[in-house]
Amino acid sequence: MSAAGIPEERMGLLLQRGGEELVLVKVGDRFTLRLEPPDAAFPAAIPHQQYQHLPQVNLWEISIAPEQLDVAMATARQQTSIAFASHVYQVRANPETLVYLTDEITVQFARDTPARVRAELTEALHLEETGAIAGLADAYVYRLTAAARENPLKLANRLLAASAVQLAEANVVIRQDSLYRPQDEFYPQQWYLHHDRSSAELAPGSHIDVERAWDITRGQRSIVVAITDDAIDINHPDFQGKGKLVAPQDFKGRDFLPLPDSDQESHGTACAGVAVAEENGQGVVGVAPGCALMPIRTTGFLDDQAVEQIFDWAVQKGASVISCSWGAAAVHFPLSLRQSAALNRAATQGRNGKGCVIVFAAGNANRPIQGTIYEQQWPRNLLNGPTDWLAGFALHPDVIAVAACTSTSKKSAYSNWGNQISVCAPSNNAPPGMWFQQTGFIPTAPAVQQWLPGLGIFTTDQLGALGYESGNFTRNFGGTSSACPVVAGVAALVLSVNPDLTATEVRQILQQTADKIVDRDRDPQLGLQLGTYNQSGHSQWFGYGKVNAYQAVKAAQQQAQTASPQPTQRRREERTVAIAIPDNDPRGIASPIEITTAAPLRDLQVTVIVEHTFLGDLEIRLRAPNGETALLQNRSLGTQTHLTATYNLTTTPVLRRWLGQTSAGRWHLWLVDCAPGDTGRLRQWTLDLGI
Repeated sequence: MSAAGIPEERMGLLLQRGGEELVLVKVGDRFTLRLEPPDAAFPAAIPHQQYQHLPQVNLWEISIAPEQLDVAMATARQQTSIAFASHVYQVRANPETLVYLTDEITVQFARDTPARVRAELTEALHLEETGAIAGLADAYVYRLTAAARENPLKLANRLLAASAVQLAEANVVIRQDSLYRPQDEFYPQQWYLHHDRSSAELAPGSHIDVERAWDITRGQRSIVVAITDDAIDINHPDFQGKGKLVAPQDFKGRDFLPLPDSDQESHGTACAGVAVAEENGQGVVGVAPGCALMPIRTTGFLDDQAVEQIFDWAVQKGASVISCSWGAAAVHFPLSLRQSAALNRAATQGRNGKGCVIVFAAGNANRPIQGTIYEQQWPRNLLNGPTDWLAGFALHPDVIAVAACTSTSKKSAYSNWGNQISVCAPSNNAPPGMWFQQTGFIPTAPAVQQWLPGLGIFTTDQLGALGYESGNFTRNFGGTSSACPVVAGVAALVLSVNPDLTATEVRQILQQTADKIVDRDRDPQLGLQLGTYNQSGHSQWFGYGKVNAYQAVKAAQQQAQTASPQPTQRRREERTVAIAIPDNDPRGIASPIEITTAAPLRDLQVTVIVEHTFLGDLEIRLRAPNGETALLQNRSLGTQTHLTATYNLTTTPVLRRWLGQTSAGRWHLWLVDCAPGDTGRLRQWTLDLGI
């Protein structure tokens, strides 16, 4: 066994990410390298079939015959112009999801670890520090030096064996997956904004009631909606107007013109039109036509730095709302520490501390954004048996996760679902997974073959013949990719009437004013019935309901008229009775604290003191009175034996899910020992609430 308790043969195949261990397998027909300097000529000595450039991280992916792989990699590592060469991996049970290693590692140390100790640990592994991570205490980014002899996966796992290291993650790159590729034409009108019609494919009230919202506001130019996507055709007439465009950025082309290069980059233009297309007497109109557009072209790959650049740019340039109709091209892939921190910074530090409203599409696989499905009948058995699904971006506690409903007020057959869905918005309908067949990243189970009732979304397209359709507009956009900018546009209208709202308050308004649409039908692919609401008013299919622009804007306006600053009051409760934690028992222990004061939560932090002979066995969660749980501490404490830690909204952003909810009820600290052989006690815990 290695020092970290991981068998040596697996050290280079375990990816630490978001508190989980993902098992990787090597891909036999490709590898990556990075040239130094970046513009160096490709070495002629390296055999290859073809190669492609991965922007942002300056990696080259080399395709090669499997029998030539080892020789080619050995040759590459001997070249003076090659700074880094690595295998390409896949996540086990995540078919066709390629994982590329970079030469960066994120390390978070135990609180107040001396600089001398940090240096001793990292220099021994030939790592050099490149900087601290903003907003995270004791967290740093390191880069492999030329002297490093092991890959970042092994080095991260070796670091975890040190008691001073709480977390170590290799920075990896995976492809970004846009969540929609249109297939066929639908009707050429924007029914989703408002309509007074009824037909077999158009139910009364299936729109977002935006016309009445427009009677209050059509949006203010000071409210900027960032559309982060493949590209945006900023020359489109519906994106023109004084002050319409703000701080365009092209991270792929490395300039300030985020224009598409091909007909495969029409997705962002369509999303931008849904959210903010200008009201100019021609073309289409967006949900928030008076708001400004910040077009951001992404690289198409999602390593830590790429995600940081997207959200840091949006914050620095004044975005109010950040719309993201994409996710990781993977079945199960949690966010890294740096990615999670980037979203949290935007949601808490943007808009001068009020926070940017971040909206993500839930995805189009008809699967839970977090959960297990027994998969069968997939092509080539790529997925078979119990399969864990996890959409890291949509799950982030600072994100509004958006599902899709149809013009018939039913669940869109493809829409992802789950307990973490915030709201839904109108989009089209179609067989589940149809877009994955086209992207080739995640194929679909062929259980639903027929077209299903529902109209498509009419929006902007690339100018001319290069877009989804010939001309400047498309009539058949859809997916949760389209539902996402609908919600982003409504959030922009809300902020237009009340710019003092925090990002959390905007999400609460959208949820509280949503229409409770109900779908009692069985899902045609999985046979599930999840279209009704629990006692908390939440549906796994629709979240808190279909977003209602008029009700949301009216509520924000009323709140602006009646709001008066009130100081935050603290309520602190402490439990000091020591409790033994049962060894290797999934039931664990739950220590309660009762709060009798009923008031909306404005702040929340938990302090825990635990003694255990091997803290790496423990998982610690907080359970709220409504039954929801939040993971405070994963199994990353290694050989440490004493824990005194405070978890707050900054260090543990998942706690933000309870802001605005009532403080009253019984809270539990839940500790589980996950492995045999070591024991310990909960000595004390404190619940500190701001109300």
